[in-house]
Amino acid sequence: MKYDQINSKLFIKNRKNFMAQMKPKSVAVFNSNDIYPISADSTMPFQQARDIFYLSGADQEETILVLFPDAPNKEHREMLFVRETNDHIAVWEGEKLTKEKATEVSGIKSIFWLKEFDKIFFEVMTQAERIYFNTNEHYRQSVETETREDRFIKTTKEKFPAHSWERSNPILQRLRSVKDKIEIDLIQTACDITEKGFRRILDFVKPGVWEYEIEAEFMHEFLRNRSRGFAYTPIVGSGNNANVLHYIVNNQQCKKGDLLLLDVGAEYANYSSDMTRTIPVSGKFSKRQREVYNAVKKVKDDATKMLVPGNYWKEYHEEVGNLMTKALLDLKLLDKADVKNQDPNWPAYKKYFMHGTSHHMGLDTHDYGILWEKMTENMVFTVEPGIYIPAEGFGVRLEDDVVIQKKGEPFNLMRNIPIEAEEIEEIMNK
Repeated sequence: MKYDQINSKLFIKNRKNFMAQMKPKSVAVFNSNDIYPISADSTMPFQQARDIFYLSGADQEETILVLFPDAPNKEHREMLFVRETNDHIAVWEGEKLTKEKATEVSGIKSIFWLKEFDKIFFEVMTQAERIYFNTNEHYRQSVETETREDRFIKTTKEKFPAHSWERSNPILQRLRSVKDKIEIDLIQTACDITEKGFRRILDFVKPGVWEYEIEAEFMHEFLRNRSRGFAYTPIVGSGNNANVLHYIVNNQQCKKGDLLLLDVGAEYANYSSDMTRTIPVSGKFSKRQREVYNAVKKVKDDATKMLVPGNYWKEYHEEVGNLMTKALLDLKLLDKADVKNQDPNWPAYKKYFMHGTSHHMGLDTHDYGILWEKMTENMVFTVEPGIYIPAEGFGVRLEDDVVIQKKGEPFNLMRNIPIEAEEIEEIMNK
């Protein structure tokens, strides 16, 4: 891995918290992701399944975590199964986890080779009454591929039909939504790398550059700072491309007078950052562009103040809709008749701001979080309002990542990334 090793205290704590919520005489199993094929002998770069990483820190394929807090054999209460390494694998694929290194990374003492799994798992299941399966229940999920976890669930139900089963996801939804200090520091590192990328492109962007060249500048800066790269597919949209919410082709030339919307974020140690900035290609906003820009900035600042313990995600978004409605009235994009006659299920402001304002962030860019429960201290949220005006040929979105505090306004992890229109112009024209 490119990143510095994470303190195993994080994973020890995460497992302790998870096991505290398991029912008696239960076992829980978590699998690594597959390495997915492209064609012939080509594969996609490996990325670890976030839940097993959250609980063990093991960032390697063909790894299985087993938790059985009530196991009669103390060695079976926390077990990590890893692929056996040898000299041949070391030559062709590089360093893999040894048993000693796996313990160092995870804090788990009972490390076994993967070939021992079936035998030990059978013994464990004869002593357990139920098993926790790790299903993907994220509110945005739309996975069609059968995962390694899916295959494990299917075969285990066939082999052990008399056992009852539970879902690990409801426990993980709560645990992962509230971040440990170590996690917040890792997200901060990802945000700091993103800042370096953004400052790099402020010196690079000018009329005539191509969107993909800007993407390359970000990637260069991310990689040289020990990031694997982008936390999600980057959006580099100039002119009217900014009005396509998931514009990812990044293949157009930036023109004089256009605005450039950048929705990019570096990952670090599997943790995400998620930033959006909108800058003038020519280094200076027009009067109208700045008017819209400042309106979005005000909505973002006011929305951020509402991210406090005790608030609810749904009510928060409704209130941000009210802020945006006022902004659009001031910009003369809406009039009072539009608001008076609006459909409550699709308010008038949605014509210019059609997406949500915030989402949980962490190991996943759209991280776990139970949306119908109250916000709490140490949740990490994005704040990303936007105004999109195809008729005028530009769109503006601004986004920061913030940590909810016990009292007062949230802490902005992107506080050092330029966002004021004047500062952006000054840097671009220095």
